[in-house]
Amino acid sequence: MTKIFSIFLGMFLAGSLAGAAEIPAPIVVKVNDRIHALLGPMEMPTLKNQGYMVNSILLIGDTGAIVVDTGLSDEIGAMLGRHFAQLTDKPIKYVINTHHHGDHTLGNAAFPGTEIVSSEICRHLMLEDGPTWISILESINQRKFPNTKVLPADTTYPKNSRTEMTVDGIRMVFWVPEAAHTIGDMMIWLPDDQVLIAGDVLVNQVAPSFRDAKFKEWINTLAEVQSLPIKTIVPGHGPLMSKEQAAAMHQRMVSLYDGITAGVKQGLTDSEIRRELDLTEWKKLHNFEEQMGNNINKAFLEIEADNF
Repeated sequence: MTKIFSIFLGMFLAGSLAGAAEIPAPIVVKVNDRIHALLGPMEMPTLKNQGYMVNSILLIGDTGAIVVDTGLSDEIGAMLGRHFAQLTDKPIKYVINTHHHGDHTLGNAAFPGTEIVSSEICRHLMLEDGPTWISILESINQRKFPNTKVLPADTTYPKNSRTEMTVDGIRMVFWVPEAAHTIGDMMIWLPDDQVLIAGDVLVNQVAPSFRDAKFKEWINTLAEVQSLPIKTIVPGHGPLMSKEQAAAMHQRMVSLYDGITAGVKQGLTDSEIRRELDLTEWKKLHNFEEQMGNNINKAFLEIEADNF
């Protein structure tokens, strides 16, 4: 995690010089009567947005509510909680984390008394890497967050599993793939609503981060997404997605993988490969400049090792 911390710190401090402001309000999108998406900013975390960048989801059950992903701090979580209270007067009973990254999990502290759910590996990684994410949060904001704590899951699901449960009247499938954006991702499929809550396995209009990814497994997972009868996808970042947009992301990832693989087989370096790649579609995405160099390097190292 030391390398991750230095990379995040270097990216974020460049944007941290603006004066502190209130946490931006989410864009609230009603998917249906019981599903609301609270869409966060698409920019990288800065002092101005206080690290708020994630999409969160409110599911309204029979007697209570379920929250998916809670933001980078207890303060962001509390802000989201105020918006949830405007959408339902039912108590929040469960928090689901789609993966261990702090922008999705450190807001758990704002929801005491809830049952927290994640993949098994996500729980392990939160305990291992959570303190570093708190350091990242405090570096972005240039102050301490004494009430932001690492609160891992009470209930977990194993890798390579799909577990169907009815939670407070909502039928859902907890899908833990082999790997994708991280080795501990979990998506939530709502078959009665035909809605996929994807975490960062799918992002829309923003460049994905490969920092903790398994690139080949990610592509395989994206291919599996296409087998679901999806009406709406709530991605980890960016606007709601269609199944067609998910297919387009899959194709971008396949083309990038194939291009880097061809360069590796020619004996090219990662910088030489980048000059050869067609990144036209990638350049349309938010945060392309901040993410893509590291993405190509990470993908290069993985593909080089696979072809050794």
